[in-house]
Amino acid sequence: MVSQWHSYQISVSWTGNRGEGTSGYRAYDRSHEVTAGPADQGHDSAGRGRPQPIAGSSDPAFRGDPGRWNPEQLLTASLAQCHMLWYLHLCAVAGVVVTGYRDDAVATMTEDADGSGRFTEVVLRPHVTVSSPDMIEKANGLHRDAHEKCFIARSVNFPVRHEPVVTAPAGS
Repeated sequence: MVSQWHSYQISVSWTGNRGEGTSGYRAYDRSHEVTAGPADQGHDSAGRGRPQPIAGSSDPAFRGDPGRWNPEQLLTASLAQCHMLWYLHLCAVAGVVVTGYRDDAVATMTEDADGSGRFTEVVLRPHVTVSSPDMIEKANGLHRDAHEKCFIARSVNFPVRHEPVVTAPAGS
């Protein structure tokens, strides 16, 4: 039974018109901005400002700008962010003191002959530092629990694996 619904509204605005629009495959940039909320709304319903726009493009393999985020990176980042946020929450509840967290996530996508494609796997590689060696075992186990809670990982149709490394400072 669903007890609550949440809706997330974003706007994507193309900024890559060089003056000729899409008159040819090479005539335009794939540049765009991603913002939270409707494009014509400067604040959310509570009057708060929106997050800064995300400068986006396509993957450089598809004529995109390597200096801008592409959708494949954003999906990978969403999975890593969701896992981290759940993980930190679960650690706090379990009494595990995390003092550092970095994830070097990697996604794999296959492209078919017709140009379509799909993600086949994302591997999250969190590097976690906890305040005490006696927290390492519990900290490792909480990655599994975070995966089971992550809204985004539960929504994708490809495996999301975890290869965590949890350490504590020497002499602690």
